[in-house]
Amino acid sequence: MDSGTLTSVVVIATMAALAPLVADRLGRWLPVPSTVLEIVLGMLVGPAVLGLAGTDVVVDAVSSFGLAMLFFLAGYEIEFTRIRGGPLRRALGSWAGSLLLGLGIGALLAALLGGGGKAALVFGLALATTALGTILPIVRDSGVLPTGYGAAIIAVGAVGEFGPIIMVALLLSGDRPLHTTAVLLAFGAVAVAAAALAMRPRSPRLHRMLTITLGTSAQFAVRLSVLVVLAMVWLATELHLDLVLGAFAAGVVIRLVLASISRDEATVVESKLEGIGFGMLVPFFFVTTGVQFDLAALLGSPSALALLPVGLVAFLVVRGVPVAVAYRRTLPRPELTGLALYGSTALPLVVVVTNIGVGNGWLSTATAAGLVGAAMLSVLVFPLVAQRQPVPAARSR
Repeated sequence: MDSGTLTSVVVIATMAALAPLVADRLGRWLPVPSTVLEIVLGMLVGPAVLGLAGTDVVVDAVSSFGLAMLFFLAGYEIEFTRIRGGPLRRALGSWAGSLLLGLGIGALLAALLGGGGKAALVFGLALATTALGTILPIVRDSGVLPTGYGAAIIAVGAVGEFGPIIMVALLLSGDRPLHTTAVLLAFGAVAVAAAALAMRPRSPRLHRMLTITLGTSAQFAVRLSVLVVLAMVWLATELHLDLVLGAFAAGVVIRLVLASISRDEATVVESKLEGIGFGMLVPFFFVTTGVQFDLAALLGSPSALALLPVGLVAFLVVRGVPVAVAYRRTLPRPELTGLALYGSTALPLVVVVTNIGVGNGWLSTATAAGLVGAAMLSVLVFPLVAQRQPVPAARSR
C-alpha cells in the first residue's frame, strides 16, 4: 500500500470517527444523522474542497465492502414472521405504485434535463427506493422497532430496498433481459437453497461451535457470517449482478443460521457484526461517497441545483404517497405520517443507480450529483420530521 493510499484511508477513517462527535454537538440544536455528516465530511476532505483524500483501487474496495455490509445488516434485520401477511402485501402494493409513479416522474425529469429512456429508468428506480439500512439505526434508537409500527417500517423498507435491486438488474443490465432474468432466477435458486440449508436442524457440533466460541478468539459465528457475505457477493458479481443483491441475501441467510442459538447469544453475534459494519465499514462507504461527490459539477449546473428541492419533493411523492394510501386504514395519523416519511428516505441505492447511469453515459455527473444531493437531504429531513410524530414506542399491534 503506497503512502497516498494510506493517507486517504487514515483521513477517511478520521472523518468517520469525527462524524458522531459532530452529530452529538449539533444535536443540541438540530439532530443530524451521522450518515449525512459522514458524506459532508467526505466532501470536505475530498478533491472538491481540501484535497486531503482521494480514491483508488484500495479505497474503492474497502468502500464496496462497506456498501455490502450495509445491505447485509439490512437483510439481517428482516424478520419475515413479523412482516408476512398484511404488512408485506401492503408494502408490495405501495412499492408497485411507487414504481409506476417513479417511472412517470422519471420520464418527465429526463425530458426536462435532456436525457433519454435509460435516464428516465435511472430516475424512476432511484426515486422508488427506501434506505432501509440507513433508517434502521434511527428507528431502533427511537424504540419503535418491536411494535406494529416498527414492523410496517421494516416491511416498507425491505420491499423498497429489495424491489429496486431486482429492477436495476432487469432494466439497467443492457440489452439481454431474458439472459438477466435467467441469471436472477439462478441466483434466487442458490439463495433459496442456502436459506433452506440454514433452516435445517443444526448438528450438535455446529451448534456447539457457534456458542462456545462467542467469547474466544475463534469467533466462529462472526467468521461464518463474513464468509457468507463474501460468498454471496462473489456469486452475485460473477453472475454480473450488483453486489448489494448478494449482500442482502446473505443477511437473510445468516439470520436463519443464528436462529438455532439462544436469543441472548444471537444478540451478542449481532452486536459484533454491527461493530464491524457500523463501527468501520459502513461509515467508510459513506465518507468515500462524499469524497467522490462531484461538488463542482453540482454548483456549476443550475439544473442540478434545482434538482435538490425537486428531487426531495419527488422522493416524498413517489414513496410517501403510495405508502400512505396503502396503510391509511391500519395506522393512526401520526404513525401513518412517520411511515410515509421513513419510506421516502433514500440514499445508498440512489448512489448505486446513479453510478450506473453515469458509467453508461445516461446521466451527467452534475445530474447524478443533484439526485444524490436530494437523497442526502431526504436522510436529513424526513427521519427528523418522522421522529417528531407523537408515536407511542411501547405499543404493539
